[in-house]
Amino acid sequence: MAEEMEIDPQQRRYEALRGSGRLLSGTRPRSLRESIDSLAGGSHELGGRTDVYGDGVVEVLEERVAGLLGTEAAAFFPTGTMAQQVALRCWAGRTGDRTVAMHPLAHPEVHERFAYAQLSGLRSVWPTTERRMPDAEEVADFAEPFGTLMLELPLRDAGFLLPTWTELEATVEAARARDAVVHLDGARIWETTPHFDRSLPEIAGLADSVYVSFYKTLGGISGAALAGPAEFVAEARTWRHRYGGQLYQQWPAALSALAGIERELPRLGEYVAHAKVVAAALAEAVAEVPGARVFPEPPHTHQFQLWLPYPAETLVEAGLRMAEETGQALFGGWREPGLPGISYTEVTVQAPALEWSPQEVRSGVAALLERLK
Repeated sequence: MAEEMEIDPQQRRYEALRGSGRLLSGTRPRSLRESIDSLAGGSHELGGRTDVYGDGVVEVLEERVAGLLGTEAAAFFPTGTMAQQVALRCWAGRTGDRTVAMHPLAHPEVHERFAYAQLSGLRSVWPTTERRMPDAEEVADFAEPFGTLMLELPLRDAGFLLPTWTELEATVEAARARDAVVHLDGARIWETTPHFDRSLPEIAGLADSVYVSFYKTLGGISGAALAGPAEFVAEARTWRHRYGGQLYQQWPAALSALAGIERELPRLGEYVAHAKVVAAALAEAVAEVPGARVFPEPPHTHQFQLWLPYPAETLVEAGLRMAEETGQALFGGWREPGLPGISYTEVTVQAPALEWSPQEVRSGVAALLERLK
């Protein structure tokens, strides 16, 4: 008797979300055809030639990013990991100090396999281990010297947390007083403007360099940019080539990034505002569940965490069955950060979530909790 074929979990999730009429977190996944068609949906002229080693539409994107951030220049990178490593390496060479102050939950510490140390010989120090950005006093009084302070805005793995504008200014000033440069991991800097009540150039202007992502928040295929002074960006381009980032053609990623800037960037304020509505409704829905919580409440951006006292595998299965059977998809993946039976998911409020009223959010969560009993 032929063995029953196992269903690929990724394919099952793809089909469940594609088949759902309503999504609370994230967006409906596109098919290959839809992804290809979306590249032609922006305003960029498609009658010209494709890019070659970073000219053409890639240059258009770089100029657009520099204009949005108010920097002298910007360079496109195929990945954010490469952009971050190049930025830190360049600043280490310019300051003569290979020590980088960052948070233990920062992206290079958690998600990049310590590439800054393995590839560039850099070392990190932690001004704080609290689940927040280091404050001015911690930076000023830190016992060891460092050449670069890297700040992740928002601090994703701590719950997409942001300081106040006053706190951010003070922390940057404390680094300057130590003759350190400041680099912003701004993968998601796009959605920080409502919280800070400042423009992108004002936020980016606090730092010496900024990295931004095109697939996080903006919904691009892939890619990132490193922005800052023209001389610094020129050096970064040299290291990009050495790291293998000088691709022959990158027009699909560049076109999707430009489309994301056009479509998503103007809507982020609306997403951030509705995230507060969704978070409040979720908090009400899980108020009677021991150990459940929304964090932070209210959210600082359009993303936040929801914690529930169930194993991740149980929550994933219940959510998939609900999507398959009712056409309502609430959340994406779940993670167990260390304590068995306690899991969290990252809620991302985008266009599909705008259709959900607080009552509908509460009803949807009630239906999910019922399946968990």
